[in-house]
Amino acid sequence: MSKFEKLRMLGLANNANPEDQTHYMFTVRDRIIEHGSFTKVVRSIAQGHERWTLAKVPGGLLIYGQSGSGKSTVLRYYLQQFPRQVTPRKTIIPVLRVVAPESPTVRSFTEAVLVALGDTAAARGSAAVKTQRIIHFVKECEIQLFLIDEFHHFCDSKSTEYRRVTDWLKNLINECGVPVVLFGLPRAISALNSNEQLRRRFSSPIHLAEFGFTTAEEQLTFRSVLQHLQSLMPYQKGLDLSDSDVAMRFHFATNGLIDYVVKIIDQLVVASAGDPAPTVDYNALQQAFKVQIWADVPDALNPFNPTITPRRLDQANEPFFIWDDPTAYTLSHRARTASGSGKRNK
Repeated sequence: MSKFEKLRMLGLANNANPEDQTHYMFTVRDRIIEHGSFTKVVRSIAQGHERWTLAKVPGGLLIYGQSGSGKSTVLRYYLQQFPRQVTPRKTIIPVLRVVAPESPTVRSFTEAVLVALGDTAAARGSAAVKTQRIIHFVKECEIQLFLIDEFHHFCDSKSTEYRRVTDWLKNLINECGVPVVLFGLPRAISALNSNEQLRRRFSSPIHLAEFGFTTAEEQLTFRSVLQHLQSLMPYQKGLDLSDSDVAMRFHFATNGLIDYVVKIIDQLVVASAGDPAPTVDYNALQQAFKVQIWADVPDALNPFNPTITPRRLDQANEPFFIWDDPTAYTLSHRARTASGSGKRNK
């Protein structure tokens, strides 16, 4: 018996079911759901990547979306297609993922790049010295594509450093000559607005949007995702998650964010450990919502409460009150003229 099994059995009878461990091991987080937004983003990255391998054209792409919309899944999936290769002579890194530090400076960002490369001396040297090492490693490691995550952190730098670090990134892209894909919250768009050259390079961003539920097509897509996820669960008794009413409640509970959908599915399975006849019902869904999304939710606001008509949970102190509204940012004069000033964040 493992240490975790012993801990789980504290206060329980000795006849606990050893098969419960499979429920704790269950997760759908590592499953790729090939819905429309996901496949569009992956194809767009691959198109720019392939174009560089064929014609050495270093394009730029910004992928933006809410936290929980699936950006990390896209990154993980793409990196898995191009793993590092360690040879006797060197390490080949076809695709390099770099996480932008909070409030980045030129020095901290160059260090982040070197850490991603695996440089054991990443903290040593001036920003200029680190930059030269990066340029050397890009060629030595045969890097074909940069994936820069958390790019919205560039918005958090002080104004003077903000300009320096965006200029540095522009120069690095020009010097290395490889395509770059940026990932971030919608406010990442404003990080490009301060630098005309960067804005031109990343002029056609792609919104990795949360699932909608307004049109019949959006509802069908979301219900199909729920149906697929439920098929992966180790038990199928009870509610059909793709039922129109259940799916509607799921959408209010998650605001269409795939990360929250996955959390609820996983929680349903974990919570069923020890139950000889586990069933998906509204009570189980309400409890999963409390555990994973809103611990203090009043019963009158729990979307899975079958006695209420749910609403969007976007008021003060509710899960989706803080929402980075993409319409608040634009990349071009034409877009600004068409949409006006846009809404600011809540």
